[in-house]
Amino acid sequence: MTDSNSPVLLITGASSGIGAETARAAAKEGYRLMLAARSEDKLQSLQRELGGEERVAITACDVQSVGDQKAMVDKALARFGRIDAVFANAGRGGEPGGFSGADPEVWKDMILTNILGVGITLQVCMPALKESRGHILITGSAAGRVTISGSMYSATKWAVSAIGYGVREEIRGSGIRVTLIEPGMVDTPFFDQPPKHALAPEDIARAVTYALAQPAHVDVNEILVRPTPAGE
Repeated sequence: MTDSNSPVLLITGASSGIGAETARAAAKEGYRLMLAARSEDKLQSLQRELGGEERVAITACDVQSVGDQKAMVDKALARFGRIDAVFANAGRGGEPGGFSGADPEVWKDMILTNILGVGITLQVCMPALKESRGHILITGSAAGRVTISGSMYSATKWAVSAIGYGVREEIRGSGIRVTLIEPGMVDTPFFDQPPKHALAPEDIARAVTYALAQPAHVDVNEILVRPTPAGE
């Protein structure tokens, strides 16, 4: 496959954790990359690592901003001429306190990032994905499938699951595939101290590239990935 025919994957929240490892894994599979995050200096380092400007475009992007996300798509299309897959991965965690005592301003930022940001990503990328009959992947969570006491983060991930189900029905018949990636505990920058028995970001990246690698007639709807329970 020539470089001009290599598929293009756009990743939000690409500067660290699951996003960065997915970029590395996809680069090995021959993807050209549009990487977006708030931390442009980290993106520049990743760009150099993965082949430079010819194969990797980067942009500073706050996913809460429609303008930032539209500029992200415009840059991808100007550089590569197409978008074949989008990984709506940007998100953030919450803080302790539960519904009784957590800071509502933290809730607000988390809700706008985890829910609104995903919705905007899907909307601004949709015309290009319809053109390519592409693939939408969304970072949900195991926390979006179970009830977690006092967790607004879990509530946002339930909403993300609903977005995935809803957009799949909206675009049914378009040829676009939709995959929810639902990790359990992952050792990411969400945590100051690495959690015990957590998955690594690379584990989730493999799930993403598995879904991407399936033939066009195979739509992997959901991948739930949890750590193997630790022995006593």
